[in-house]
Amino acid sequence: MKSQSWTIEFFNKKVKDETLSLPLGIRTDFYDIMEEIRIFGPNLGPPWTKQLERGLFEIRAKGQEGIGRGIFCTLKGQRVIILHSFVKKSQKTPKRALDLARKRKQEVES
Repeated sequence: MKSQSWTIEFFNKKVKDETLSLPLGIRTDFYDIMEEIRIFGPNLGPPWTKQLERGLFEIRAKGQEGIGRGIFCTLKGQRVIILHSFVKKSQKTPKRALDLARKRKQEVES
């Protein structure tokens, strides 16, 4: 018996535009990982996804241009919400990106 697939949504148009503006190689990998999440769920694990903290996870996309991330949360009804997307420029996830994702997560959960 096949389980219901997951739906993937963007927090808002700005987040969708951020994701669409990722460099082509990163964006292609990002969308491939999103398709895997849609079919198999968000618990793919490394190297595709990783838990950042309780309730926040990241899509770990790579391309010739570098590394991209998409921070997401999950909601009841097998929904994944992409809260923020960006090109990663340092080893550590930027505090600003995490703070923004936390704030947006609170909004979608309320």
